[in-house]
Amino acid sequence: MNIYLLGAFLLSLTCGAIFTPAIIEYCKRKKLYDLPNERKVHKNAIPRLGGISFFPSMIVSFAVCLFIISSNDDMERPFNIWSASYLVGLSIMYIVGIIDDLVGLNAKNKFVAQICAAAMLPMARLYINDLYGLFGIHEIPAFVGIPITIFTIVFIVNAINLIDGIDGLAGCISVLALAGFMTYFIHYDVFRNTYTILAAGMMGALVAFLYYNLFGKAEKNTKIFMGDSGSLSLGYTLGFFAVKTAMDHPVIWTFTRPEAFLYPLTLLFVPIADVVRVTLFRLFHGYPLFNADKNHIHHKLMRAGLSQHQALIAILMITIGIYGINYAMYPTLTPTVIIGINILIYILVNTAINLRIRHIS
Repeated sequence: MNIYLLGAFLLSLTCGAIFTPAIIEYCKRKKLYDLPNERKVHKNAIPRLGGISFFPSMIVSFAVCLFIISSNDDMERPFNIWSASYLVGLSIMYIVGIIDDLVGLNAKNKFVAQICAAAMLPMARLYINDLYGLFGIHEIPAFVGIPITIFTIVFIVNAINLIDGIDGLAGCISVLALAGFMTYFIHYDVFRNTYTILAAGMMGALVAFLYYNLFGKAEKNTKIFMGDSGSLSLGYTLGFFAVKTAMDHPVIWTFTRPEAFLYPLTLLFVPIADVVRVTLFRLFHGYPLFNADKNHIHHKLMRAGLSQHQALIAILMITIGIYGINYAMYPTLTPTVIIGINILIYILVNTAINLRIRHIS
């Protein structure tokens, strides 16, 4: 199986390396730039359509691997209704993201599209049906689990979209999370011919993009942002993997997995916690919930004196630190206690950042 994962990664990486320079050149010809303003950290006009390469790169690698696997009668057929529902929902997010990047969409229309895309999963009978003891809750009925699933998908989509505020941040966090989901599926030896390949393909496209995003130069016309086409696609993919991991399905998960809800929460804790903190801040101060601001963790770190790349490294260290802490605490502590400790750590980190900002102001 490892050869298929490596092949999916390398093929998607190659596609991304081919597509991205072509996208940069297209943006240059059509003058499709993300222009700097008072709430953005970049100072130059940068092409913003880098995420257009994610979906096609992943699909090419997936289709090639799917064809090879399906040609082998001894191997499991990897495509099913859940895969189909994911691809339909992802297509919706991808198209909405492109439209938003090109002409702009208001928050209401994007929100409706996100709900429609998220609803594709419960329509295929894929939804969260167990919290595995988190807050003392175990099995939950469909009429509760379906809206929770839709909310979860929409929340994760927006969490990835909103944390995409500095070079490499959304991309690097997504690479770590995708690697985590892929490792989980490999460990339990399930979905080995489907979701591991999808994850590897998305990672390959991301790595190709990150090269231009992190190391490209605006003055040399080699830098690009992912835009909404990328962040919405990433968020939906991560949301899908989170729901798939959390769902208790006796046919596939034929064993007890008490970590099934904690695991995706751990992988996505930093973007989720950031959105929750910013939302509570806006509610407390009476600010509009959907208005953009510069109160996300990456903005605060830069106000505390860090450069973009230093802020990126700091957030990645926090993310990996949460992974390590949760791995060390489980299964000694319950998921509820572990998440409580994660929240406390995040509060302490933000308090330290706030004190640093006040000190240098």
